[in-house]
Amino acid sequence: MEIVKGSGFVPGELLAKINSPADLKGLDQTQLQQLCDELRQYIIDLVSVKGGHFGASLGVVELTVALHHVFNTPYDQLVWDVGHQAYGHKILTGRRDVFHTNRVYKGISGFPKRSESVYDTFGVGHSSTSISAALGMAVASRYLNQKDKHHIAVIGDGAMTAGLAFEGLNHAGVENANLLVVLNDNCMSIDPNVGALKEYLTDITTSHTYNKAKDKIWELLGKISKFGPNAQEIASKVENAFKTTLLKQSNLFESLKFRYFGPVDGHDVHRLTQVLADLKDIPGPKLLHVLTKKGKGYKFSEEGNETVWHSPGLFNKDTGEIIKVVPPTPQPPKYQDVFGHTMVELAEKNPKIVGITPAMPSGCSLNIMMKAMPDRAFDVGIAEQHAVTFSAGLATQGLVPYCNIYSSFMQRAYDQVVHDVALQKLKVIFCLDRGGLAGADGPTHHGAYDLAYFRSIPNMIVSAPMNEEELRNLMYTAQLEETPACFSIRYPRGQGVMVNWKTPFKKIEIGKGRKIKDGKELAILSIGHPGNLVTKALEQLKEQGIDAAHYDMRFVKPLDEAMLHEVFSKYQKIITVEDGCIMGGMGSAVLEFMADHGYSAKLTRLGIPDQFIEHGEQSELYEECGFSPNQIATSAVHLIKDQNNKLSQSA
Repeated sequence: MEIVKGSGFVPGELLAKINSPADLKGLDQTQLQQLCDELRQYIIDLVSVKGGHFGASLGVVELTVALHHVFNTPYDQLVWDVGHQAYGHKILTGRRDVFHTNRVYKGISGFPKRSESVYDTFGVGHSSTSISAALGMAVASRYLNQKDKHHIAVIGDGAMTAGLAFEGLNHAGVENANLLVVLNDNCMSIDPNVGALKEYLTDITTSHTYNKAKDKIWELLGKISKFGPNAQEIASKVENAFKTTLLKQSNLFESLKFRYFGPVDGHDVHRLTQVLADLKDIPGPKLLHVLTKKGKGYKFSEEGNETVWHSPGLFNKDTGEIIKVVPPTPQPPKYQDVFGHTMVELAEKNPKIVGITPAMPSGCSLNIMMKAMPDRAFDVGIAEQHAVTFSAGLATQGLVPYCNIYSSFMQRAYDQVVHDVALQKLKVIFCLDRGGLAGADGPTHHGAYDLAYFRSIPNMIVSAPMNEEELRNLMYTAQLEETPACFSIRYPRGQGVMVNWKTPFKKIEIGKGRKIKDGKELAILSIGHPGNLVTKALEQLKEQGIDAAHYDMRFVKPLDEAMLHEVFSKYQKIITVEDGCIMGGMGSAVLEFMADHGYSAKLTRLGIPDQFIEHGEQSELYEECGFSPNQIATSAVHLIKDQNNKLSQSA
């Protein structure tokens, strides 16, 4: 990937000299603090103008500098969880001068990515993977006799709520591997954290007994390096002192056989470097509890709504004003907001309806229902598997759960959908936000596979609305008593197409599509929001004198077979368009229908090809994947020409 340097952003005097972590090794404590200040300002300067994730990376500036100062990266393996917190890491590891291309089409990724840098030891976009990955690296190093190699997993307290994180901790406790887990505790993921773990960590950080003992123990720990060969023995005494003094305060991590240290002020770079240097000399699995604040060092994010400042878009760095372009005319809402408001409307009519989300109440707009009906909407933390099975449990008691999970995150709970919901024919309605190409978050967040992986599940209805009105009506239809169980509705990230979207609810017949436009020369079949791209393509085709029909499938499962019989009986040239993977998706379903019923036609499938698509604006990615309006029209022209050429040759 060739990226042009020279952004116009000027780093501070010290940051300008840092081209790799090796340049940090000789810095004294005063210089480390200066570097932290300059790094924080550089992130503020760039993100305010270019956009991106903001608060999380500001919160770990000191931790990032301390880790790269103390450890010998990339030989020592540093694994960042999720990646929202890794902007400073990227800037310090040779990507400062190209950081202005962060999340831009053909630019660097917004997340750590192995193919981008040797310092990105593990690709991360979904949460809670760091401990398992770092443990795998640590066990491999032990096997390879690399005893001097350190492995550090930096995981947020929000990410620690996922089952995978506990699975990693559980395994790591019985492996004699050189693993350090840094728990970055800021009481936030994107929205405020929830659950018993949050309360447990709060108890630790506010315990006066704990903190009084902690200061004495850290004083002893700081002297370990003076004991030479006896360091391990002293470390053991420190460990025992912790266990004796803290009693129940540290029992969660101690019971998993981790040595627990902390909490430590995550914004004191001097203390962090001392602590991390000491922990290097302690063998086995260790956990360092670090207290940080999202948005640290930027007044307006510290004093404002932390959820907003997670990814605020463009803003005036001097005033804190978030820049919003006000269009001259009313604009359609985001699909997620249509979901949120519709949930409240439906729940007011049906007392059985409840809402569930795994840690994304603002991202999916379930926060609207949480505010209006706090006893009927649940944020279960970053725990997609639990969200699905929890929904199944609610359904067994006659409630109607709407389980809202981003399409790419739903991949983490596939077994629960199959085993706990579909197999038992439980009425759970899955609302899959971010279906299709999600934009600047890139391949970890594109919802490319849900149409394919859901349509293969028995008892599952698979649907996608073309606009906001259809989203409302599908949500309404799904909760009706006569509607079969296991219903999925997928819709994209971003803005819809209807200004006046709040129309009266109407039942949609299950498995029933609609013909939007009749035509003569070919038929274009679409599913979901890409139908609006087809509408634009038809305008281009009309200018070229081509009369194409357009069918909105609405359902991938069950298919509207009556409509497909009409299509294949009338047209020999057919195009399918979907914002999902071509392999196994809607186009494949149509091909299967064609083969099963003995039809013969020239069929072109447009959608996401069999490759991982990088980040960029949605329109740029539609173009790259071949189903922008212009490319849909071009495919239609080629299909007609190819068919006409074959007919003339046969004549």
